[in-house]
Amino acid sequence: MKAAVIREYGKIATEVVPTPVISDNNVLVKIKYASICGSDQHIFRGEFHPRTKLPLIPGHEFAGIIEETGKNVKDLFPGNKVTVDPIIWCGKCIACQEGHYPACTSLKLVGIDLDGGFAGYISVPSSMIYKVPDSVSDEHAALIEVLSIGFHASSRSGLGKSDNILIMGSGKVGQSILHAAKTITSGKVIVADVLDERLAMAKSAFPDITAINTRKTDPAIIIKEVTDGKGVDIAFEAVGHEVPVEGRHNPVRSCINSIKGGGTVCVLGLSDHPAEILMKELIWKEAKIVASRVSHGEFKKAIEALGKGVLNPSGMITGILDLDEAQKGFEMLENDPGNHLKILLKIS
Repeated sequence: MKAAVIREYGKIATEVVPTPVISDNNVLVKIKYASICGSDQHIFRGEFHPRTKLPLIPGHEFAGIIEETGKNVKDLFPGNKVTVDPIIWCGKCIACQEGHYPACTSLKLVGIDLDGGFAGYISVPSSMIYKVPDSVSDEHAALIEVLSIGFHASSRSGLGKSDNILIMGSGKVGQSILHAAKTITSGKVIVADVLDERLAMAKSAFPDITAINTRKTDPAIIIKEVTDGKGVDIAFEAVGHEVPVEGRHNPVRSCINSIKGGGTVCVLGLSDHPAEILMKELIWKEAKIVASRVSHGEFKKAIEALGKGVLNPSGMITGILDLDEAQKGFEMLENDPGNHLKILLKIS
């Protein structure tokens, strides 16, 4: 089979590699589309070293068709449209024993810690497989993993049906939170970013949101106007590596300043740099900061929402390339982040 392989950082190229052989409990999936994730970009740049070992076939957001099943596999059959939850918990650490699997101390992901979905086929345990309705396009099926992150963050934050929210960051994760949140709350939704192009993507999917370019406008002013001076119930920080703007607080502190008394900040951005906050701003509001990482069974929620047609993720897809063009895809995301959000690799 063909696969896109990273053998040295900054370079990815297709090679012919052996097709996986499945075990009795595994399923062989013929991959249709795979999505280049922000984590894939970190791997590509070498920023996950030494966690990732080269050579590596990346890719943890993908979907396809079952080609073959092991003899112990029940309720899954060749021809089923499926996606794969790439997360592997250890099941032994304290977090796992308490059922808090995303906090697993040795959590691993397909496509990061072992070969992934930028390939013609992948073999995974049947427990990692989720069926996808035929009404969901192959392209949208490849986004289920990232959409599930938005649903998990909504759950972690305690998002309610009438909550007003701020999403700080309109990248891959921020827009996934937006899609999930719009299935839950009828309250006001504010999205902030430094790139007009990404805000336009969010606005095209949900025209009723309020979009703020924090380079041009102080978000605190707009948030007060939109919420009648109260502040939002929940603020999601999905920026990670911030672009500093003179006169603006860092994303985490901006989120703290945006919430009402007793509000919640949910942090997802994976920055490598400390974020300075003024604790009394949090204490005065008797607010909460919670963190959200990956997902925990929210694949079902994302698939159900896609099946009902209540999500509109087409605007997140800014390019579809053949597997042989994987290098080009990474370069497009690196060089033009404003105009490129999710690039899919068409594999079969």
